[in-house]
Amino acid sequence: MDRKATNIVAYITLVGWCLAYFVGDRYNSRFHLNQALVLNLFFLVLRVASSAAGWLLGWIPLVGWLVMLALNLVSLAGFVLWIVGLVYAVQDKEQPVPLLGYIQLLH
Repeated sequence: MDRKATNIVAYITLVGWCLAYFVGDRYNSRFHLNQALVLNLFFLVLRVASSAAGWLLGWIPLVGWLVMLALNLVSLAGFVLWIVGLVYAVQDKEQPVPLLGYIQLLH
């Protein structure tokens, strides 16, 4: 895979990230691989938190609803950040996504 294809595939779930990391141009796509990994892990943590909150707090009428609303709004914000990262990957720009883009997991 060339650099641009690796950048784009990295953003499509953790499976796509693994494919981009092991098959793609890992050296030249390091920036977008890191961005995609941070965003994918963010969604994974949100999914676990949402499941746990729904199970633990879902039976409390007002508190459960407010927690689930907050988690859904954070998920929506994460989805917007994912779209921004994907657009940067398509344009082949190395610009960090807001808030989460400055976290470095890969060196």
